Amino acid sequence: MTNRRSFIRKAGLGALATGILPGLNFGIKAQAETQPGPGFPLIVSTWNHGLAANEAAWKALSEGLSVLDAVEYGVRVSEADPGVSSVGYGGYPDAEGNVTLDACIMGPDGRAGSVTYLKEIMHAVSVARLVMEKTPHVILSGDGAQKFAVQQGFTKTNLLTDGMRHEWEQWKASGARYAPHGNWENHDTIGLLAMDAMGDLAGACTTSGMAFKHPGRVGDSPIIGAGLFVDNEIGAASATGEGEAILKTLGSFLVVENMRHGMGPQEACEAALRRLMEKVKVHDQMQIGYIALHKSGVVGAYSLRPGFQYAVHSPDGPSLLDAPYILEW
Repeated sequence: MTNRRSFIRKAGLGALATGILPGLNFGIKAQAETQPGPGFPLIVSTWNHGLAANEAAWKALSEGLSVLDAVEYGVRVSEADPGVSSVGYGGYPDAEGNVTLDACIMGPDGRAGSVTYLKEIMHAVSVARLVMEKTPHVILSGDGAQKFAVQQGFTKTNLLTDGMRHEWEQWKASGARYAPHGNWENHDTIGLLAMDAMGDLAGACTTSGMAFKHPGRVGDSPIIGAGLFVDNEIGAASATGEGEAILKTLGSFLVVENMRHGMGPQEACEAALRRLMEKVKVHDQMQIGYIALHKSGVVGAYSLRPGFQYAVHSPDGPSLLDAPYILEW
C-alpha cells in the first residue's frame, strides 16, 4: 500500500533523475507530523558503502548519542571494512606499498580536527576527533599524528591486506609510469553528514587516498573547507573524487556558502562544480562529487560525470541515489 509520504518520495526521485528539483526533501512534511522541535534525524553519505555507514550513524542517534558520535561511528564502519578499497583497512597503498590515511571531523560548534598521512592506525577519524578535543590544533600529520594516536591508546595495525599487497606488487612489476588515479570506480572517499532531532549538524570524511599515490600526498579529504565543511546555521557539505581539483576551489566550503546565499543544496553542489570547471583543467578521467545537507532538512548532490551515488537515511529508511551530473564520460 502506498502512503502519501512514500508517494512524495517516489515523485521526488523521478524529478531528481530529470534534474528538475534543486534538492531532495526527505522530511519537511515528516517534521510537521512527527517532530515537535526543529529538525529531525537525517543522514547522507557518499557512495554505496555509505548505506552501512548511515545505518551505524542512525543507530547512534537512535540510542541518544550526539550527532558528532553519529558521524564518527558511521564512517568507522567503512574504515574497518577490507572490502572498501579506498578507506582505512584494505585501502590501496601508496607507491611504496604503505597504506596512509587522511580524515577529518567537524561538529555543530565549529570545532574541527584532522589527521593526514597517518600510518598503522585503523580509525583515522577517531584520531581526528581527539586532535579536536585534546589539542589546541586542527591538523596533525605523519609520524606526529601516529605518535599522538598511540599516546591516546590506539594500537598499531597492519592496514595492507593480502589482496592490496598483490595489486601493489603487480603495479610495481608492470613498470607503469607513476600516475596515481582516483578510486571513484571503487567507491572512493566516504564523507558523511548528519542532522539530529534538534537540528544540529556534524560531518566526517575519511580516505586512504589515491591508489599508488606519491608518498606524502594529501588530498582534500582531511582539509576543512575542501573535503568537508559544517556551518550549523546553514548546512553541511562533503566532497569525493580528485582531491587536487577540490582543494583548489575549497569545494565543500563553497557549497555551504552557496546555500548561505539562498541556493538549494542540489543547486549549490552544481554551482560549485561549474566554478571548479572554470578554474581547474578538467581532464578526461576526472570525477568529482558533492553532497550537501541543508539546515531545513533538504538533501542535494551533484557530480561532474555519471556514476556517483550517495546514500540517504531518513525516518522513512535508507535509500541509494544516483546523482545528476554535468558531463558525459
